[in-house]
Amino acid sequence: MAVIPVELAGRSYEVRVGEGLLQDAATHCGALLRKDRVPIVTDANVAAQWQDTLSASLAAAGKQPRWLVLDPGESAKSWQGLQRVTDWLLAEEVERGDHVLALGGGVIGDLVGFACSMLKRGCGFIQLPTTLLAQVDSSVGGKTAINTAAGKNLIGAFHQPSLVLADLGALATLPARELRAGYAEVLKYGVLGDAGFFDWCLENGADVIGGDVRAQAYAVESSVAAKARIVAQDERETSGTRALLNLGHTFGHALEAETGFSDRLLHGEAVALGMVLAARYSARIGNLSLEDAARVTQAVDAAGLPSEISALGIDSGGEALVAHMLHDKKMDAGTLPFVLLRSIGEAYLDREVALSDVAAFMGEQLQAH
Repeated sequence: MAVIPVELAGRSYEVRVGEGLLQDAATHCGALLRKDRVPIVTDANVAAQWQDTLSASLAAAGKQPRWLVLDPGESAKSWQGLQRVTDWLLAEEVERGDHVLALGGGVIGDLVGFACSMLKRGCGFIQLPTTLLAQVDSSVGGKTAINTAAGKNLIGAFHQPSLVLADLGALATLPARELRAGYAEVLKYGVLGDAGFFDWCLENGADVIGGDVRAQAYAVESSVAAKARIVAQDERETSGTRALLNLGHTFGHALEAETGFSDRLLHGEAVALGMVLAARYSARIGNLSLEDAARVTQAVDAAGLPSEISALGIDSGGEALVAHMLHDKKMDAGTLPFVLLRSIGEAYLDREVALSDVAAFMGEQLQAH
């Protein structure tokens, strides 16, 4: 088991990465579970795989698991979903000193974390991420949110977990498409800040996606360590350092919005395509070599992830996609900063991007290939 600290003043916690962590969850959580009753929120797909395992671990420690099982999918990250979770937690008499277990992917982690940030002005929670995307990204760093009609993750709060248990065994239960989508966030850490890790991904990405546990362990541990370093420097995204983690997200969120936040385009797939677009746009404005832009596309293609907008069947134009970007939570003083690239391993925040040029670029990409 690897233990990666997230160092924050007064709120530091550990991310533990290994196999069998859910079977031994009660031991890992220890004194954080101060009552006999333990509230757990998950979705139906995850419950089918892991409810019995987690219940057995808690019961063996003399705990009584209390379950709220939601419908799977992005639609749970809504006002209605938030109300259901908070009402249930109140009915379970959760107190400020208690900890709620969030068992699932990024949707469950975001939703439960946000509910816990508000409940009685803030109670504790523990992340039990079961997808690759959640293990390497959304479970670490304290960003919690729901979606609204205006856009993705626009209502939320910073609320750090008390512990993260990333059980690599959970990855074996994922559909291949979900595993590939999570791998996009692994690749992101190489593209934005570590050329050596990018090269490792090119050589070993197929093993990560194919289920090689050693490769998965290295991918998760390296990604979490990279994110922990960035979060420790800029927890609330005020200096611009943490904003680099949004590489691919401004383009990707626009595509998610255009496809209705549906299974047409999973979040990780949108990030992968967004990274390709960020690289191509960086090359378009002369800040990235065409060779490096092509290597980003190559890495995305090799993982079986989408690299062309035209494959999505979108019938709108570049202006419509940019209109979605105007609802991005990163808008600041009427401008939208973009995470772009100078090279593979060197991302930067560009606050001078002309949205009219982005619209023209997106229009060209819609027509390409």
